[in-house]
Amino acid sequence: MQVPSPLTELHDERLRDVRLYLKRDDLISPDVPGNKWRKLKYNLVAARERGHHTLLTFGGAYSNHIRATAAAGALFGFDTIGVIRGEEHRPLNDSLALAVNRGMRLTYMDRTTYRRKTSPEVLASLAAEFGDFYLVPEGGTNMLALKGCMELPAEIDLDFDVLCCACGTGGTLAGLAGGLRPGQRALGFSALKGGEFLADDVRRLQTEAYGAETGNWSIDFASHFGGYAKRTPELDQFASDFRRRHDVELDRVYVAKMLHGVFARVRDGRFPAGSVVVAVVTG
Repeated sequence: MQVPSPLTELHDERLRDVRLYLKRDDLISPDVPGNKWRKLKYNLVAARERGHHTLLTFGGAYSNHIRATAAAGALFGFDTIGVIRGEEHRPLNDSLALAVNRGMRLTYMDRTTYRRKTSPEVLASLAAEFGDFYLVPEGGTNMLALKGCMELPAEIDLDFDVLCCACGTGGTLAGLAGGLRPGQRALGFSALKGGEFLADDVRRLQTEAYGAETGNWSIDFASHFGGYAKRTPELDQFASDFRRRHDVELDRVYVAKMLHGVFARVRDGRFPAGSVVVAVVTG
């Protein structure tokens, strides 16, 4: 694991009088990159301390979290079970194939039951089928995930004003904001259309973890490009141009949308002149 992850300044004439740095969490590990590692780190510690040998988690058929949990289990000596939403399809897609290659056992759950996946009845049926396990929530987001994400700001040996990240569940944003120094702010970019509920989720997560919300964060809801995993020619052009300019391949589900939003804010003058901005490349 490459922690702390590298911090590099981005030189781009479009930035005008704003300095932008990339926090390259995508380089932490090829198998458990970015916020996936930060969210899993203390969950793995808790599983070990509680004597569990198996991790069970949930996700869709293309879930990066499923793949990362499988890889982390293989690295740290846990058996892993992935409960996949919907029906089984063969051949396996690349994400699920990689999970299986890391030793994960896959099982499938119909969508109606999946909506109740954390109910006592469903969890009891999973325990009856698979035995004892440590439950890692879908996406990895819980209080222990926030603890891992909180550590990122302290790795930045730089005075900065705004820390940006993509938002899917709100866990990364909630944790990053909890680790900021006074005067600094966190800015999340929702990858979901209609993701306004994320603000309530961040408040809830912070209240559970810290006893109160931190109040030093906000969310941009205008950079979703049509919704989760949706893309447009504009987004593809931005990501291709970014790769050509900076030799960085951007994940189009989350990171490309976030950085497109950052550049749009620079263009529109929504960062004060002289601002120092750090954008987390979560992988």
